[in-house]
Amino acid sequence: MLTHPNFDPVAIAIGPLQIHWYGLSYLAGFALFWLIQVQRLKLPHVAAARWTRDEISDVLFTGILGVILGGRVGYVLFYDFSAFLADPMYLLRIWEGGMSFHGGLIGVLLAEFWHAHKYRRRWWEVMDFIAVAVPVGLLTGRIGNFINGELWGRVTEVPWGMVFPHAGAGPLPRHPSQLYEAGLEGLALLLILLWFARKPRPVMAASGLFLIGYGVARTFVEFFRTPDAHIGFLYGGWLTMGMILSAPMWLSGMAIMIWAYRRNGER
Repeated sequence: MLTHPNFDPVAIAIGPLQIHWYGLSYLAGFALFWLIQVQRLKLPHVAAARWTRDEISDVLFTGILGVILGGRVGYVLFYDFSAFLADPMYLLRIWEGGMSFHGGLIGVLLAEFWHAHKYRRRWWEVMDFIAVAVPVGLLTGRIGNFINGELWGRVTEVPWGMVFPHAGAGPLPRHPSQLYEAGLEGLALLLILLWFARKPRPVMAASGLFLIGYGVARTFVEFFRTPDAHIGFLYGGWLTMGMILSAPMWLSGMAIMIWAYRRNGER
């Protein structure tokens, strides 16, 4: 049995200014996204599509807005709407925590319409480009969750079970589900997408593969992750909100990939 190190969530404190590890995990994800995409400019088919460092910076900035705004709104709507009804200003208090990947994804999908219009690109072309490196943000974000000791897993007897100080219900070992997600939604999916995108693929294919990969990985990890306390298990005592929100992702991802390849691989 392992014990969570119970890290101080504040990485740097200078007087009243506090920089949290979770915020740094987001910054690390954004920086790594930029570096990965810049390296991909060396691929002939990426260079031929006229992607540049400046445009990568622009698409990242637009994506950051979508992640932050969509992630917060999504969390409030999907996971804590009652708190919003009781206090509408709760939506703006991002520093209190609460971000949803599914909401962030919707935010990015909407925000990148502006980028596609600005650069006169097809929206799907932009989404395919972004999808390849998105998992690196999931990797760093889940590590941030682990450092914070939040979103822990269910009680377990596996040798690597970990006691999380703030999990409640006594010092019981739990699955370190944050690390499962970092490994599957983050590192594994990133490597798969980088491998897939090393060659030209049909438009929509990379986006479809991302949706399948994330949806399947998230659904799998939900069997080990403790659902949000104020929501709990749904419909029969085993289904979770994460599963419900992920199902449309992998289903639509399959449909998108089938459609992409049925269009004879046109780019």
